[in-house]
Amino acid sequence: MKADDVARYLKENPAFFETHADMLATIQVPHPHGGRAIPLSDRQVLGLREKNKALEARLAELLQIGEENDAIGEKLHRLCLALLGAQDFQSVLAALYLHLHDDFAVPHSALRLWRGTGNAPVSDDLKRYADSLAQPYCGPSGNAEAAGWFGDGAAHVRSVAHVALRDKECFGMLALGSEDAARFYPEMGTLYLQRLGDVAGAALLRLL
Repeated sequence: MKADDVARYLKENPAFFETHADMLATIQVPHPHGGRAIPLSDRQVLGLREKNKALEARLAELLQIGEENDAIGEKLHRLCLALLGAQDFQSVLAALYLHLHDDFAVPHSALRLWRGTGNAPVSDDLKRYADSLAQPYCGPSGNAEAAGWFGDGAAHVRSVAHVALRDKECFGMLALGSEDAARFYPEMGTLYLQRLGDVAGAALLRLL
């Protein structure tokens, strides 16, 4: 009889161990972590304990993510209030940069607009790049023009986030830079970055 035949028989006859209950106490199986053989029932208990530990670890991870999201939501709320209280264009910029630096701990940030007057020049290539961003870009600084927005700090930037500012069409881009290469990375979630762009864009549009 082959092992598959035994497995199939036990599946097809679930009452087998009811009529041979003593076998559960006598069957010996290898310990999952090596060493001596242990009863089948002990092996099942060990398996359940390991599954329980994995579930506890996953729960702890979800709780941590929830706490981090709550903290980000609170920071975004404070930024919204500051932007609502800003009465002119320069006040909006000052509030935005201050909260990004002090509250969100983003050491480098820069903004470019191509609607309105008095804005720093931006190339057509950069405008097309920003318009192509269906969601914020996160990763190493790959756009040389946007990297130059950070001025003297550009040499220290190791990861960036690029957030397009839109109403019906793209009218600007917010660039965030970090000296930590792991701060902004391609696989990270971008929901709050998108909301940051929405909030900043709405505040700026009021005054353009």
